[in-house]
Amino acid sequence: MLIAGFPAGPWGTNCYLVAKGRGMPCVIVDPGKDAVAGGAAGAFNSVEQLVRAHDLRPAGVLLTHGHIDHIWCATPVAQRYDVPVWIHPADRHLLTDPLAGISSQWAGLLGGQEFVEPADLRELGDHDVLELAGLTVTVDHMPGHTAGSVTLRLPYDQGIPDDDPGGGATELMFSGDVLFAGSIGRTDLPGGDHATMLTTLATRVLPLDDRIVVLPGHGAQTTIGRERGTNPFLADLPATSSTRGR
Repeated sequence: MLIAGFPAGPWGTNCYLVAKGRGMPCVIVDPGKDAVAGGAAGAFNSVEQLVRAHDLRPAGVLLTHGHIDHIWCATPVAQRYDVPVWIHPADRHLLTDPLAGISSQWAGLLGGQEFVEPADLRELGDHDVLELAGLTVTVDHMPGHTAGSVTLRLPYDQGIPDDDPGGGATELMFSGDVLFAGSIGRTDLPGGDHATMLTTLATRVLPLDDRIVVLPGHGAQTTIGRERGTNPFLADLPATSSTRGR
């Protein structure tokens, strides 16, 4: 398995490219601002650079939620490679009205830019299983940060970035802004709901296998087990049954 990524734009949003291997079809997760701008020479900080470096063939774009820092380049990527885009229907409106999901103080960052839906836009549903680019992707609806937040789980294979912090990982999970290393996604923006987020964390995140490697929308990778033991936002949640690795 090949996973390549880079922090895109002023928010440092992690954009990921996932494939079975070099020279294969790939899925692009959360192409944020400047993800297709072509970064500094010699740096792998754009979708195009990583596609060329690994001889990949984009097959689709998956969005963990509709916030502007995660969707900014979704339509440009879709147009460039003629591929579909997937998003949960509760966040679909943010593709054309991104200001509806952010603080008004950030409006100046848009610079009058217009946002349009991709020509081929498809919706993600809870428990959907997508067969895309030779990968099996399981979708889990995780509302709270936004109404349409999802996580994306893939069976683990060799080759995640840097190391295997899971020590026998079973799956990879692209968590968007649901779960970070040591933190969780904010809930004070339009469409966020803190009570819903706590329910999501207690009933949908904590029951997951400790060995799942989490690749978040911002910051460093982690595991479910590590967050269960150290994340202060999970510490006071009610205990739930889990499939913890032994």
